[in-house]
Amino acid sequence: MYRILKEDGNAKRAELTTVHGVVQTPVFMNVGTAAAIKGAVATSDLEGIGTQIELSNTYHLHVRPGDEIVKKLGGLHKFMAWGKPILTDSGGFQVFSLASLRKIKEEGVYFHSHMDGRKIFMGPEESMQIQSNLASTIAMAFDECAPALAERDYVERSVARTTRWLGRCKAEMKRLNSLPDTINREQLLFGINQGAIFADIRIEHAKQIAEMDLDGYAIGGLAVGESHEEMYHIIEETVPYLPKDKPTYLMGVGTPANILEAVERGVDFFDCVYPSRNGRHGHLYTNYGKINLFNAKYELDERPIEEGCQCPACRRYSRAYIRHLLKAKEMLGMRLCVLHNLYFYNTMMTEIRSAIEEGRYSAYKKEKLGRMNGEM
Repeated sequence: MYRILKEDGNAKRAELTTVHGVVQTPVFMNVGTAAAIKGAVATSDLEGIGTQIELSNTYHLHVRPGDEIVKKLGGLHKFMAWGKPILTDSGGFQVFSLASLRKIKEEGVYFHSHMDGRKIFMGPEESMQIQSNLASTIAMAFDECAPALAERDYVERSVARTTRWLGRCKAEMKRLNSLPDTINREQLLFGINQGAIFADIRIEHAKQIAEMDLDGYAIGGLAVGESHEEMYHIIEETVPYLPKDKPTYLMGVGTPANILEAVERGVDFFDCVYPSRNGRHGHLYTNYGKINLFNAKYELDERPIEEGCQCPACRRYSRAYIRHLLKAKEMLGMRLCVLHNLYFYNTMMTEIRSAIEEGRYSAYKKEKLGRMNGEM
């Protein structure tokens, strides 16, 4: 059940009650593609840095270790020792990202595995079956993520197919949730809005999928080549046509600035690999902008990554020491940087929720962006 607690303009402060606990929104989902956050981050670490919900990848877990194996081991929550909610994406993004390895047909997508080249077929029913085996809290509908700058004719045909696939996903999810051997019979289904950067296609698609009465709605196919301005425009145009009484999820986005802008436009679920990927390369988020610990100026810097930060890295270690670990290729360096970045994101979401509750989101956003851009 999704319940809006407070609104501040278009920004929503809400909570989603699931079989695995309540998610306070707006929320950032920490991305653990293969059932682990890259950078040696354990699920016990996630609990310690305020993570509410974790995201894992359907395609990658299907390839390795295999969703049937995860089911035999009790589902993804038990497998990775994580009791809170998990969202699994559908494998649809790999239709986009593995373009050289796939062929799209009405029944689904034929892949060659990126690992060993073996043939894989995934359609709406297969995606739902895999996600049911994983027993995630939220399953994403199988869609095609068309390139943002694709031709209009291609986008129209792709979106129509995605709509047909969504109907098949919903029917299969209903069937799976009725089976006695299904681990999570309360699995939720989120549909995905597509349409590249064509606002009219996005709006029409939003209207169509809104009628399907799903558990939540995502905006997909952004942050894949278009400008930030184009992305914000599409969010502004699309969100009003998605059900307000359901969660709105902006897939794969993004930077702290992207999140702040999208919250103001009515989005309340986010995920992105940036904090973990950047952390592994020594790029760290702070309230005063990003820093790169590989820079020589930090060699003798005894300060924490950010003064006042309560993450595991900042509470104990200096910039100089973490820089040394990174230069020495010690795993601890990457781990501390990833933990800091995820803590920064999770803490920012807490601040966002408080600002909406207090009716001061616009002022908070302006101040946060100003500080991060070095204007204050």
